Formats: sequence, C-alpha cells, structure tokens
Amino acid sequence: VPPLAVLAEAVLAAGDEVAVLPNEPEVLGLAEAAAERAREGGARIAVVPTRASVQGLAALAVHDPLRRFSDDVIAMTRAAGATRSGRLEIAAEEAVTSVGLCRPGDVLGLIDGDVALIGRDLAGTARGLLDRMLSGGGELVTLVRGEGAPAGLTGALETHLRDRHPDVEAVSYDGRQERYPLLVGVE
Repeated sequence: VPPLAVLAEAVLAAGDEVAVLPNEPEVLGLAEAAAERAREGGARIAVVPTRASVQGLAALAVHDPLRRFSDDVIAMTRAAGATRSGRLEIAAEEAVTSVGLCRPGDVLGLIDGDVALIGRDLAGTARGLLDRMLSGGGELVTLVRGEGAPAGLTGALETHLRDRHPDVEAVSYDGRQERYPLLVGVE
C-alpha cells in the first residue's frame, strides 16, 4: 500500500479530472484521503469505490472521456457496483472457514471476499466458483489468469461456460497477478 503523500502526488499528476479506482478494500480509505488532499489543489477527484480488480475492469469498460466527468464517474460506479467478484486462492495454512476446514494447498473459492468453497484442484474449484456465482444470474464473466494458473485454465473455463451457461459471454485476460491464480468478475 503506497503512502498517502505518494498516492496524492500521483493523483495530482494525473490531471485536472481524475477518477481513482482503488481495487482493494484496504486501499479505499487511503484513496479517499489522497483524493481529499488532491482536491485542495483545485483538481476534480472522484474515488470509484472498487474493491476488486474485476470491478475496476468493469468501471474502465464504461469509461467515456467525452462524457461529463460527473456523469462518467456515476456510470463507472454503477458498473463496478453491479460486478460480483470472485477469486481462487491457495490456502497457506490450516484454518476454519465459513464452509469448513481447509488445509495447506487447498484451493479456496472466494466470492466478494468470503470463502464459498474449498477444493483440491484449480480447474474443478474454478468451475464450482463460476457455477455458484452465476446461480444468481449474470451476462458477462471476466476471467483474469494469474501466474500460478496453468495456461489452459481460462480456455477450459470458457468451454465450461459455453456448455453450462450458454447465454453468458466470457472474456479472458492474462493478468499475471502473483497472489491469486484466478480472478473472476460476473456482471
């Protein structure tokens, strides 16, 4: 997490109208404080309350630099808020979760930050995570493959989506994030 002064300086350097996308719950308060400091210099700064990278991607997808700044921030905030986030994480230690005991090496499927399922392999847990996230509906799935995921994972998940959820569109990115083998967004 960058220090407040560094973040405020970066926001000021970005321009007169800046939308900040924190993409992490831990950074949200810092982003608000940096925006407040940057506003003192006369810039128009808005924090779009993204709590996950996939929400940031959804916000960027609707960004329109030709739209009025305030209208653009509203559209970006709505898109981010309409995006459910999921991720796969590898358990580092034994722990009790809301769905039971996990052991080191287990694959955890999290939805909006809460453990929703525990699996033994990335592909199977990812399929379960997608099915669970789509049980509440959805039209677009965003898959972001991390460094710890095999190259064919997103392709296999796209096939799963075509077979099990044919009305859902999927888009994949190679995010190369270190901590999470897979990030998932459902809109």
